[in-house]
Amino acid sequence: MPVATLLPFTATPNRKSASPTSFRLTEKFILLLVFSAFITLCFGAIFFLPDSSKLLHGVFFHSSAVETNTRTGQDSGDSGSAGNDDKIVAKIRKDHEKALIEAKDTLQKRPDEIKQDIIKDKEKVIKEAIGQGGKDVNNLPFVEYHRPPGATGHEPLDPETRERRAKVKEMMKHAWDSYKHYAWGSNELRPVSKQGHSSNLFGSIKGATIVDALDTLYIMEMFEDFDAATDWVEKNLDFNVNAEVSVFEVNIRFVGGLLSAYYLSGKEVYRRKAVELGEKLLPAFKTPTGIPWALLNLKSGIGRNWPWASGGSSILAEYGTLHLEFMHLSKLSGNPEFAQKVMNIRKVLNRLDKPQGLYPNYLNPNSGQWGQHHVSVGGLGDSFYEYLLKAWLMSDKTDEEGKKMYYDALQAIETNLMRKSSGGLTYIAEWKGGLLEHKMGHLTCFAGGMIALGADGAPSDKTGHQMEQAAEIARTCHESYSRTALKLGPEAFRFDGGVEAIATRQNEKYFILRPEVIETYMYMWRFTHDPKYREWGWEAVQALEQHCRVEGGYSGVRDVYASSPNHDDVQQSFYLAETLKYLYLLFSDDDHLPFDHWVFNTEAHPLPVIKKDQTDRPNTVE
Repeated sequence: MPVATLLPFTATPNRKSASPTSFRLTEKFILLLVFSAFITLCFGAIFFLPDSSKLLHGVFFHSSAVETNTRTGQDSGDSGSAGNDDKIVAKIRKDHEKALIEAKDTLQKRPDEIKQDIIKDKEKVIKEAIGQGGKDVNNLPFVEYHRPPGATGHEPLDPETRERRAKVKEMMKHAWDSYKHYAWGSNELRPVSKQGHSSNLFGSIKGATIVDALDTLYIMEMFEDFDAATDWVEKNLDFNVNAEVSVFEVNIRFVGGLLSAYYLSGKEVYRRKAVELGEKLLPAFKTPTGIPWALLNLKSGIGRNWPWASGGSSILAEYGTLHLEFMHLSKLSGNPEFAQKVMNIRKVLNRLDKPQGLYPNYLNPNSGQWGQHHVSVGGLGDSFYEYLLKAWLMSDKTDEEGKKMYYDALQAIETNLMRKSSGGLTYIAEWKGGLLEHKMGHLTCFAGGMIALGADGAPSDKTGHQMEQAAEIARTCHESYSRTALKLGPEAFRFDGGVEAIATRQNEKYFILRPEVIETYMYMWRFTHDPKYREWGWEAVQALEQHCRVEGGYSGVRDVYASSPNHDDVQQSFYLAETLKYLYLLFSDDDHLPFDHWVFNTEAHPLPVIKKDQTDRPNTVE
């Protein structure tokens, strides 16, 4: 504080000083006591309530007024100085009393009210700065954070359900503690050999399991572990790497995981990291059509496609599984480019003819033409269809284009790919150049949950039919589990050569802790409350515990038809992100991450519905 403010009678340069005989000694002593009391009050208030901008405003605002009046009084000359000084003393006394009242009022409030006042004052200051074109230190616009409902749940009332839910949390604790103990900072864990494991999908980015597990830790209320993971992200998660990554995998696991952690916790580090990584992925779209490359060097920005993918084509499930995350990146960054990139993908697709209304798995990013006419709702195609539906739901049902594309595609799938076996099992085959391959992948089993999720939005005469389809697919996928020795599902199963829902090839008999079947159980439970889905989920828990749990975590198995498991020694990051999360939600109440407020990305990372505001603009996160 300037000295002149504290000592208003001090002589100033180029100005006639007040007469030294203007006051008697007693008057000077009284004034000194008044000023000392005022200064003590100011500094006491400042240090006692350091964040109360209301109190500070009162103190400093009135101090300025005193300073102004003092200078005015000094300019008036010696003759009126005594009268002005009396006014100054009265002004000081009045301001002193007012500041004291404000301080007492503040101290009479409850601590939570004081904290709320401080938060509101801080938000007001930030908003005013943003209104003047300001941005935060990370060059991101101010976003008012509100946690959507259901981020955490409560104990189920039913004792058996509560016990099963607690068991799933214990499984998560075992998986997480093992990773933390043997592979902290690595992408994944080798639970048998008890060491870290890294996939080339992430280049040299580290910590895939940490980022993938963040939201699971939060919704299971493992907050100490969540805080430890947050600390690692803040200090160690680095995207400045000279390495090639899978755009798809990095988006669904890292971008999706960071976005979800932000929306659940409100911690700014997650928003900052998500936007930073999103910006590094944008060069993947630098192709003649805007269809992104599958692989991208994060440093050079040079992209390419998988060499095995139909003459250098981009893959439907990869370029079609960016929409949810990129819409939220635009929302949180204020940069419309993210949304523009994914909306352009739709424009390219809508210009193309679809064989039988189907979307082939391969598209050339240079010519904008389809590659091989191979269609699958499993690997290479799956999450494209999922994201059409979820884009509509996430937009608070305003994305009519996404809705139409989804229901048109689902009709083509039903007509051309959906079949029923002689034993009465409904399955979704694969289409290769007009010929059906009667095979269904574990990945395809997500479709039961997808169809159930979309049934309510279908034309009224089709809602019941689609729920029946979803239930039939769930039953088929359950059969693929129950017909194995380990009661765990194979990577793919067939309906030909006299077999049904059984893998016949050795390279299709493995189980890598995949979530899709349990995902469908969770959706079917939410929409029907048929207890069989919880029973089927519990069967999976018991099989995982018996055959996949090892001392150092959880491992996949190489052959689900063998009498004893041969472990593959990998604890996949998606086991923590998806499999355990869906199991936990299966045994939770419906208000835990409710579907009218949250949409799951394809890695089970919950993202909030972007609610329409009162003027029907679909751009406000609730």
